[in-house]
Amino acid sequence: MVCFGLALLAAVAAPARAGEALSLHPRNPRYLQFRGAPTVLITSGEHYGAVLNLDFDYVPYLDELADKGLNLTRTFSGVYCESARSFNIERNPLAPAAHRYLCPWARSATPGYANGGAKFDLTKWDEAYFARLRDFMARAGARGIVVEYVFFCPFYEDEMWNLSPMNAANNVNGIGAMARTDVYTLKDAAMQAVHEAFVRKVVAALNEYDNLYYEICNEPYFGGVTLEWQRRIADTIVAAEEGLAVRHLIAQNIANGKAKVVDPHPAVSIFNFHYARPPEAVAMNLGLNRVIADDETGFAGGADATYRREGWDFIIAGGGIYSNLDYSFAPGCERGTAQPEAPGGGGAVLRRQLGILKDFIHGFDFPAMGPHNEIVKGGVPAKATVRVLAQPGHAYAVYVNGGSKAELALELPAGAYKARWVDTKTGAAAAQEAFSHEGGVRTLVSPAYTCPLYTSPSPRDS
Repeated sequence: MVCFGLALLAAVAAPARAGEALSLHPRNPRYLQFRGAPTVLITSGEHYGAVLNLDFDYVPYLDELADKGLNLTRTFSGVYCESARSFNIERNPLAPAAHRYLCPWARSATPGYANGGAKFDLTKWDEAYFARLRDFMARAGARGIVVEYVFFCPFYEDEMWNLSPMNAANNVNGIGAMARTDVYTLKDAAMQAVHEAFVRKVVAALNEYDNLYYEICNEPYFGGVTLEWQRRIADTIVAAEEGLAVRHLIAQNIANGKAKVVDPHPAVSIFNFHYARPPEAVAMNLGLNRVIADDETGFAGGADATYRREGWDFIIAGGGIYSNLDYSFAPGCERGTAQPEAPGGGGAVLRRQLGILKDFIHGFDFPAMGPHNEIVKGGVPAKATVRVLAQPGHAYAVYVNGGSKAELALELPAGAYKARWVDTKTGAAAAQEAFSHEGGVRTLVSPAYTCPLYTSPSPRDS
């Protein structure tokens, strides 16, 4: 066994109206609502190249996510790609082979793109790209999977910028004769016009899909991306959706680890953090009353326990989205059967375990709940943490991370309780009990368990 989740008085949420796009939950905007139901998004997905890499067959990939009960995938738009050397990622979906890269802009008749084929024309769209993107959206939606569509990504190194269609060397428009650190700023009017036209095109093309939210830019704290530019892109998304049938949520990537969000753009509803272990970003930003996401994990070795425990920690801390980066997905291994050696892990076992987390939290009326760690009065194992998500007097989700046995002293109001200790590896009830309580502190004793070393993260940087 491993660390345990404890459910007290789990209450199932009543369904809300169906047929609306992914939105903030009307009772609690720290969570989402999707197709009429309160929703926490949890996944262990491929490295973001499902659409832009023509060698990646996304149908079995989406089948695998659905089979494991996961409900999210994150995909990059195609304005950014990587090389086979990038970040030491083996068989990287974001690094298409020569002549296998698909992006929003059409090819010209002029040869000379850095990774094979003709240069791009930034004034014309590649309808094959948009057909593939729309098919991806439709197939994800049919499986109940939400897509986080990431418009932009900084160029961490010159090798990424050298592959970009926005680099003047790779297009026929004479746009992009600049340093990689100047691309996502407001310094160049022609480049900014390219960005905004692209955003408007995508927003129009994807408006009908309910299983969608937009991220402005992946990891904008690298590569010279400015806050002013991010705000302009958010404004562009909002303006592009005016008059359209559907409005979609917008996410902004804030930091690796943690940071206090200051002066947020009013249209941003999801605040993304990467490698948010421990989940301090949630507590720091609860006052925003918006969704806090652990939007990327990985780069911390191959042990399933590392990412499973990060997910449980983050969700029980009050987070609304958990997105693990799963290196077992690769072109030719779209069911997640590759054996990752670097720089992180993944696989069917981990995906199944994260599906258990999703089922656990969805067993509660979680929009009625919030962090209540103060009810823990003692009994925390040495070198362990305990987090509590609760609707006091009604339902409690408690996660013990660390140790080998817990004797938790919990302050509970008077009432009749049912307690169930859940093995986070199997989803099985390892122990359960029913009891009447007169109010005050009650001690709940867990079964014995083992909790492997919690690996420290080593996020990629530039």
